[in-house]
Amino acid sequence: MNGPAESDPESERRSWAPLLAVCAGYFMVILDVTVINVAVPVIGREMSASLTGIQWITDGYTLVFAGFLLTGGALGDRLGNRRVFCSGVAVFTAASAACALAPDAPFLVVARLVEGLGAALIVPGSLALLQQAYPGAAARSRAFGLWGSMAGIAASAGPLLGGLLVSTVGWRWVFLVNLPVGAVCLALTLRHVARSPRRADRVLDWPAQCAVVAAVALLTGALNEAGRRGWSDPVVLAGMGLAVLAGVAFVVRERLARSPVLPLGLLRSRAMSGGAVIGLLFNLGFYGMVFTASLTFQHHRGFSALDTGLALFPAVAMTMFASVLSARLSGRTGDRPLVVCGMLLAALGLAGWAAAGADSAYALLVAPMMAAGFGTSFALTGSTATVMGAAPPAYSGAASALFNTTRQIGSATGVALGGSLLASATDFDTGLRTGMAVGALAYLGAAVLAWRCVPGRPEGT
Repeated sequence: MNGPAESDPESERRSWAPLLAVCAGYFMVILDVTVINVAVPVIGREMSASLTGIQWITDGYTLVFAGFLLTGGALGDRLGNRRVFCSGVAVFTAASAACALAPDAPFLVVARLVEGLGAALIVPGSLALLQQAYPGAAARSRAFGLWGSMAGIAASAGPLLGGLLVSTVGWRWVFLVNLPVGAVCLALTLRHVARSPRRADRVLDWPAQCAVVAAVALLTGALNEAGRRGWSDPVVLAGMGLAVLAGVAFVVRERLARSPVLPLGLLRSRAMSGGAVIGLLFNLGFYGMVFTASLTFQHHRGFSALDTGLALFPAVAMTMFASVLSARLSGRTGDRPLVVCGMLLAALGLAGWAAAGADSAYALLVAPMMAAGFGTSFALTGSTATVMGAAPPAYSGAASALFNTTRQIGSATGVALGGSLLASATDFDTGLRTGMAVGALAYLGAAVLAWRCVPGRPEGT
């Protein structure tokens, strides 16, 4: 293991340990976003939780996770990405144990909030550590490809795993499975991932951090509520208005700060800002599709939670293959054609489902799901490399945080739109067709943006 890795300047045969460590942490974080959906109804019944309590079990994690991503990135750049990543894994694992042992709903909600904080420390450092561990362009591209596939696999496998655990050993195992994964992740990281540089000159700008936390949390919360209350509800409109004000406050503060969280000059980079928006759009399409499909299978077709997970499996099956393939091709073609082709294929898949409608045979939906899963994962590797490649090393954690923050906003928007369109449509079929069409348009927008923003030629090492 050591000899070949040391002698290869391209890092082609480096140890897989850093990659496994980082991907294990990232998989654990994303899985917790989706696996809980199947368990929440059972948790609510057993704990006699109110509707608000049930909502906070699900949404509290997402709000803290999305709101503190930029803070996690800034801490990683200042204190060292490995240190912050390991701290996040420890916090997440301990919080998962607390969730599994929760005696009542309020305790569980608090534990989920802490879990979200741990996730926000893990994710920004994950990409920065991969960039550090695999400096060669080809090896780094493959690492980003596997990292990207974790999101699609975790998102689509969550309902299947959740349904299996809840129906066999109970809902507490939804959280207990994180304990061995977290322990292995922490051990591999401490042993095989090199220490990251610390940049003491990066003073944390707390007013800016508070502003961005408020902006992202308010926006994510408003989007989540929009799916339940409707887009014209005063609570939703107030949340979005306050999120805009917090965003303006963040921009003003960043212009004045001597050590900004994310220098606004970086956003003038077409690759950086364009890549972030592409991430928002394809997460909107993919997670909107998964959410709408889950409702279709469970509520419209009467599938069980486990059957729904199995029905979504075609989308999962393609993500790993697509990421590996795109990582191998990027060295020959560059990232632009891969991102564009992936987005066009995913758009075609959702357009096909929109044409098929809610009552078509399941066999007709397999190809659209495969196309969406393959296309999203095929494009993720290139868009990730685009954003990370545009960032100076001193801001790798912040760049990773920006990319993942926009993706989380895209996920929340996709879910909110999917729920709102289904609720407001004259019938389920119309709501589903409209939701899938909106997702297809988001993918098309990402394809156009990728043509303009993603580098067209392979970069040198």
